[in-house]
Amino acid sequence: MTNVYIEGVGMTKFGKFINKSMKQLLVEASIEALEDAGNPKVDAVFVGNFMGGSIGNQEILGALVANELGLGYIPTAKVEGACASGGIALRQGIMGIVSGEYDTVLIAGVEKMKHASTADITQAINAAMDNDSNEKQAGLTFPGFFGVLANRYFHETDATKEHLAMIALKNREHALHNPLAQFQKPTTMEEIMDARIITSPLGLFDCSPTTDGAAALVITRKKGAIHIRSSAQSSGPTQMQDADDLLSLPAVRESGRLAYEKAGVGPEDIDVVEIHDCFSMTEMLAIEELGFFNKREGWLAVEQGRTKVTGDKPVNTSGGLLSRGHPIGATGVAQIYQLVRQLRGTAPNQIENARLALAQNLGGTGSYSTVHILERL
Repeated sequence: MTNVYIEGVGMTKFGKFINKSMKQLLVEASIEALEDAGNPKVDAVFVGNFMGGSIGNQEILGALVANELGLGYIPTAKVEGACASGGIALRQGIMGIVSGEYDTVLIAGVEKMKHASTADITQAINAAMDNDSNEKQAGLTFPGFFGVLANRYFHETDATKEHLAMIALKNREHALHNPLAQFQKPTTMEEIMDARIITSPLGLFDCSPTTDGAAALVITRKKGAIHIRSSAQSSGPTQMQDADDLLSLPAVRESGRLAYEKAGVGPEDIDVVEIHDCFSMTEMLAIEELGFFNKREGWLAVEQGRTKVTGDKPVNTSGGLLSRGHPIGATGVAQIYQLVRQLRGTAPNQIENARLALAQNLGGTGSYSTVHILERL
């Protein structure tokens, strides 16, 4: 277990903000987190971000935050781990406190994507694949990768495209109650099933959107109400052809195993979960890899409504990446924001008496995964 606690949280609304810069979003979320924590002295800043340089021509994000907020000449850094940038930034802050180097750290995540064309965004995101490989030369993309996994899942189980649609619909229904979510328009199974195909069998609602937004946390060694019980990170294959099992994400499984071991709890003890649903199929695999349901049986749990806010293992009560939105560098931090609110009893889609919460943040096609387990004291 760690000796680290979460003292403050902040988050901008997720969506399209043409008139706000990445720095403005980053500072807005950071100020909210610092005020929530009572404006403590900050010893370091870690910022999760993936494509600020490639599509926004903006780096030095840690120093920008420190200077804008008058934090002094403290150490700062940007952390890049593709879509897991936020989760890895949090872990770096935790390690800094555990090592004794810092007492209090500001963690932030940010991405600005809506100003760029789909072609530019796609090219930037594909930097998170192994570009020195025959899979890249063959034209494999992220939707293509998870589309292959979905087809294989259908082949090995009795699941269908309708089960993926159930995940997309659940997360949209959760987002309807989250005022910070990107999508708050109701939808239906029929609309999801009939939506434009991105790569078969994944349709528009099965894929996370491009999003602007930021989130921030203040973590400290000073004992507080929300304890970071464990932090774990693992790596996995960077190419599909290296996978022993197409329906396994080893980085998710291993980071989950380590997090449970460090926390001294199991999947049966977790009350509420935020999972990296970059695609509906990713959520299906992650709920199995994290041990919430048996392998190849996640679809049955989805069909039975067990992952809804009313189920016994509620997943993505924020709306998830699919409907809360996916500003890449901010996603891992936003997951923690939602879970802290769950543990404080102030969340949209509040789970009654939630005490233990788990966040899983994925980078690449399974190249990185972080898992954090939080506890209400």
